[in-house]
Amino acid sequence: MVEGEDFSVLTEGMKHSDGALVPPEGLCGVSVLSCLLLACSYVGSLYVWRSDLPRDHPAVIKRRFTSVLIVSGLSPLFLWAWREFTGVRTVPSLLALMGIRFEGIIPAIILPLLLTMVLFLGPLMQLAMDCPWSFMDGIRVAFDPWFWLLCFSDMRWLRNQVVAPLTEELVFRACMLPMLVPCTSPSTAIFTCPLFFGVAHFHHVIELLRFRQGTLSGIFLSAVFQFSYTAVFGAYTAFIFIRTGHLVGPVLCHSFCNYMGFPAISTAMEHPHRITVLSSYLLGVLLFLLFLFPFTDPSFYGLPTPVCTLISSPSSLCLS
Repeated sequence: MVEGEDFSVLTEGMKHSDGALVPPEGLCGVSVLSCLLLACSYVGSLYVWRSDLPRDHPAVIKRRFTSVLIVSGLSPLFLWAWREFTGVRTVPSLLALMGIRFEGIIPAIILPLLLTMVLFLGPLMQLAMDCPWSFMDGIRVAFDPWFWLLCFSDMRWLRNQVVAPLTEELVFRACMLPMLVPCTSPSTAIFTCPLFFGVAHFHHVIELLRFRQGTLSGIFLSAVFQFSYTAVFGAYTAFIFIRTGHLVGPVLCHSFCNYMGFPAISTAMEHPHRITVLSSYLLGVLLFLLFLFPFTDPSFYGLPTPVCTLISSPSSLCLS
């Protein structure tokens, strides 16, 4: 694909007399407002149930599953309403714009997750060194149906590894990015979209304050750290979504990162094999930067990726 190729099939109102594509007036305002409303709906759904129980109680988790799944199921309607209101038209279907498609599905499942595992090479090395199981023990557990039955019966595991990654990526990536990309650019949208995602996680502060789980300053610092971490992570999954045009990659990466948690660098500094572990951390970061663009090359996933048909001018993020 050449850089000057016209990606978009948009309304005539989005064209200048010279043929250049420009966003219609007011598009950005509608897009931001739609994303804000969608984010508020998602977070608000967590608090429609009145309860004095903490967020990790199974009863609370089950109720929140219900409301979050309803909002997430309705979230494509926000994208559909935005498209109808703004008059933006593209060749890809609504599902394709949301990253739900079959073209390039196999590399979309494997490569982004592999890339994320490369980034976590240090924590994975640390986990392998400290794990009392042998490699074969781990393989046997991974293929044990009772192990997975136990996992799926654990409400916290189900929330952290399945429901949260699926619903958050659907709402904050698959539905928001197609609304933000036409009024900005893919690169700007990558750093704008995570702001909604990061702010949405501030609701944890309410629970910490409510149940007095720490000092006020400690809770505030925790909120700032969580916002920063989720914003950076959100930018990464937004990058994957735009480059691959698939929802499955961000969902799997989200689930994996939830499992791994934030790297325990302080523990690595005190590890008996500190040099090996820290070298793995450094190597993982270097390999991640090296493979970031090759592993997300749009040519693996079908050019152009659906969300890239919404851009007003060619972007390097959408090119092979």
